[in-house]
Amino acid sequence: MARRRVESTRKRQLIDATMEAIHDRGFCEVTVSEIAKRAGVSYGLAHHYFGSKDQLLTATMRHLLRSLGEEFRSQLAHAKTPEDRVRAIILASFAPGQFQPVTISAWLAFYMQAQTGPSSRHLLRIYARRLRSNFCYALGQRMPRKEAIRLSEGAAALIDGLWIRWALSDSKPPPDEAAKYAEVLLGRIIGGSFNGQ
Repeated sequence: MARRRVESTRKRQLIDATMEAIHDRGFCEVTVSEIAKRAGVSYGLAHHYFGSKDQLLTATMRHLLRSLGEEFRSQLAHAKTPEDRVRAIILASFAPGQFQPVTISAWLAFYMQAQTGPSSRHLLRIYARRLRSNFCYALGQRMPRKEAIRLSEGAAALIDGLWIRWALSDSKPPPDEAAKYAEVLLGRIIGGSFNGQ
């Protein structure tokens, strides 16, 4: 039991160090050796746990996706109507934790790596499918399924696009402003069919 706890702690240290290193130097520049040093563990131990830098990024993204999933579950727990569900998805997507500098850097590295790395691409597809599915479930309660599927694609793309734009903005506006903006835009896109008009 104690051994598992130590292993879990060390893996988490390596994941945190990965995010910090990516933020400071970029994914392409950083090495596993540098990440291990930041985490206070040996290169051999980092290699033993993760094998390669790509696998370390994959583990880091799994951690971030779990964190985002917890945010979704927390927000959706209070949703009573389909409109509440849409609002909850937006609030989770733009939660303050998703806009920490190291988190932003890790997500952007993940998006880039997903272009060429099969495991990163797989995780990105899972994330995208869950986002669309959450929207589709909410929208499907107010409109025909075909329309809900179509609008879910647009809603998910809007969330991702706004997140990237907000994350890379020089002025770094507060995340709640991004959430309000997304809610207004989605309200206009979805329109009267969602509001029962």
